[in-house]
Amino acid sequence: MDSAKSLRPGKAEVAVSTPPAGGGNGTAADTADPFRLDGSMLDADMLRSLFSSTRFGTVGFEEELLLVHRGSGLPADVAAVVAGVGDQRVKSELPACQFEIATSVHADVAAAVDELRSYRQLVAAACGPDLAPIAAPVHPLVEGPVELSRTDRAAHLGSRYREVVARQVVSSLQIHLAFGDADCTLGVYHALRDVLPELAALAGNAPFAGGRDTGLCSVRPVIASQLPRQGVPPIISSWEQYADDLAWAIRGGAVAEASEWWWELRPHLRYGTLELRVLDVQPTTNQTGAIAQFVHALAAAFADRYYVGDLQSPAPTWRIAENRWAALRDGVRGELLDLRTGERRSTRRCLDDLITAAEPYAPAGLDDVRALLESPPVEHLRALGPERAIGWLAEVFST
Repeated sequence: MDSAKSLRPGKAEVAVSTPPAGGGNGTAADTADPFRLDGSMLDADMLRSLFSSTRFGTVGFEEELLLVHRGSGLPADVAAVVAGVGDQRVKSELPACQFEIATSVHADVAAAVDELRSYRQLVAAACGPDLAPIAAPVHPLVEGPVELSRTDRAAHLGSRYREVVARQVVSSLQIHLAFGDADCTLGVYHALRDVLPELAALAGNAPFAGGRDTGLCSVRPVIASQLPRQGVPPIISSWEQYADDLAWAIRGGAVAEASEWWWELRPHLRYGTLELRVLDVQPTTNQTGAIAQFVHALAAAFADRYYVGDLQSPAPTWRIAENRWAALRDGVRGELLDLRTGERRSTRRCLDDLITAAEPYAPAGLDDVRALLESPPVEHLRALGPERAIGWLAEVFST
């Protein structure tokens, strides 16, 4: 393990995992924002430079959250609360009832979780007695169109995707991971892509929609899949291919900008990171921390395997998608198929193997994530039912 670590790039630059508080960070992302470039301006050299300009191991979060009325539990408009917080790390999202917290870039997961918790507490304090923020991947009582934010972006996406956009009351935990090496980034991209089902099963906690139990451990991907470019991402054979694919979509108008590349894992063109988007948002920051420590350690393990040539070639998309369906249906209590042999294995065993492989890279150990395997949060929510779940989510929001 030590010999592999010595092959990692030792960058001196500040990582670009999430938007820094002051704006720029001195990387290629400052001079031109690839998310909004004309497709003809995207090229492989630009992408290699961007994804090599980060510092290995840095991490940041984006967390989507909902605001509800305390009495009814129904969605509430976040605009006044966001304005009251008055911090650029807290901003309104596409649905009028949704907001996002984006952390700074951090050298370790614990510091990022501490910042996330402080911002959750800040939002909760700004809500007053009649409103409550909750971390729910899907609103337990609402299914169907909701009011969109009064922003140009919401109006633009509404015109492109019609009513489907207004149905996207879905919230994820997005983890940005930096590697300081463009080719290593692609290697880890494919390794993480293979285990998206395991990660989704671990984080799944969205059993309710429209006031009923759907029977799924997470209905969020089902709702999200109404939009294009969702779910298991495609194989990226090279940075040339990635640049060509994005340029094709932008030139032809299939997407207005690269940010509409909405897969559950993607190379992030603004920050030079891998953005993991498969995870349901977690009820508490303690649970967020447990999952994030695991993801961070697993990515480091995959990076070392990349440098010694020990990563497998990418699996076919449809096989991962088959496992993805089993994961959202059954969570950690289900079974997954080996992507190469088809052998059926319990999801818990698959996750336990991944945790064991990642643990040497987690300084504080991974006992907290093992505890989630033993007592999945979705089971507590399911026992509460959709209406009582909202009250509980509000109660634990700042913990």
